Amino acid sequence: MYRVFEALDELVTIVEEARGVPMTSSCVVPRGDVLELLDDVRDALPREVDDAQDVLDQRDELITKARDQAETTVNDANAEAERVTSEAAAEAERMIADAQARAEQVMADARAEAERMIAAGQAEYHNLTERARAEAERMMQAGRDAYERAVEDGRHEQSRLVSQTEVVQAAHAESARIVDEAHAEADRQRADCDAYVDGKLAEFSELLSTTLRTVDSGRNHLRAPSTLGQRPTPLYDFQP
Repeated sequence: MYRVFEALDELVTIVEEARGVPMTSSCVVPRGDVLELLDDVRDALPREVDDAQDVLDQRDELITKARDQAETTVNDANAEAERVTSEAAAEAERMIADAQARAEQVMADARAEAERMIAAGQAEYHNLTERARAEAERMMQAGRDAYERAVEDGRHEQSRLVSQTEVVQAAHAESARIVDEAHAEADRQRADCDAYVDGKLAEFSELLSTTLRTVDSGRNHLRAPSTLGQRPTPLYDFQP
C-alpha cells in the first residue's frame, strides 16, 4: 500500500516538472514513465479493492437475494406472529373462563358464609336481647325493693327524731346557760386582772418617783460649790 502513495507522489512530481505547451495549460510528460508508474499503482492496490469491484459488479444480484431473504423472513415472522397471537388469544380465553369459574365459586362461598353469619348474628341478638330483658327486670325489682327499704328506714328515722325533739330542746337550753355562765366568769376574771395590774403599776410608779427624787438629791449635793457656811443651791428638782 505504501508503493501506491509513492507512485502517486512521483506522478505528481512528473506533472509539476513537465514542460508546458505554449498558450495552453497542457504539458508534455514522458509516456513510458507515467505508464510504468500507473502499472506500479495497479499492482500495489490491495486485493480488497478488486473484491470491492466484484461486489459492485454483483450488486444487483446481492440486492435481489437480500430482498428475497427479507421477504421470506417477514413472511415467516408474520406467520409466527399469527400463531403466537392465536395461542395467546386461546390462552387468554381459557384464563378468563377459569377466572370466571373461580369468581362464581368465591361468590357462592361468600353468599353461604354471609347467610351463616347472619343466622348466627340473629341468634346471638335474640339471646342477648332475652338476657338483657331478664337482667333489666331483675334490676328493676331490686330497685323497687331498695326504694321500699329506704322509705321504711326513713319513716323509722323520722319517728326516732321526733321522739328526740324534747331532749334536743333541753340540751340547747342547758348549753345556753353554760355559755352565759362562762361569759360572766370571763368578765369577772378580766376585771380582777385589770384591777391587779393597775395596783401593781401604781406601786411601781410610786417606787420610781421616790427613787428619782433620791437620785436628784444626790446629784444636787455632788454638784453644789464647796463654800463653808453656804447652803448649796439645788440644781435638780424632780417633780413627779
